[in-house]
Amino acid sequence: MPLGDPELYFDLGSPYAYLAVARAEKVLGGAPVLRPVLLGAIFRARGFGSWSLTSQRERRMREIEERAASYGLPPLRWPPAWPPDGLVAMRAALWAEEQGALAHFVDAVYRHEFAYGEDISGVERLSSIADELGLPGRELESAVRSQAIKDRLRRLTDEAWGRGVRGVPTLAIGSTLVYGDDQLEQAPLILRGG
Repeated sequence: MPLGDPELYFDLGSPYAYLAVARAEKVLGGAPVLRPVLLGAIFRARGFGSWSLTSQRERRMREIEERAASYGLPPLRWPPAWPPDGLVAMRAALWAEEQGALAHFVDAVYRHEFAYGEDISGVERLSSIADELGLPGRELESAVRSQAIKDRLRRLTDEAWGRGVRGVPTLAIGSTLVYGDDQLEQAPLILRGG
């Protein structure tokens, strides 16, 4: 039975998802289908939140910096007041998908957030990033307030939860879910049936 294209669930506020998205194409031998979800809603559904608000924060931040370096990514720079409220950014990702530019937008937002250390929670910054990509950034503010995009993000997140996604990054290969950027190398084995 064919497994289909790998699908990578992400949230733009997640540094672990950044690490996975940044290297997924190389590890998988092709670009995965990106699946936007709202991690905050997943936190609420599972009944506990992010390590970023616990005593693990400093240790995990250093670990992520070390992983980024080991993967050959630019030195990781944390935005001020990280983690941001990612709701607007995730709605903006859905708008970018409607423009046919989801992967480019996600790459650019992650670069601004974790390579340049910028706050990506505001519509002005996201509009500017869209403009850099040749997208009509002036349309972004009304788009992220549209009921259609709000409803779609809620639906996609609910569908991910129903599929078993409990955090990001999660790579789905058929019915198999692989959680964590450090588990990405399992994917080629699954795809080969090993």
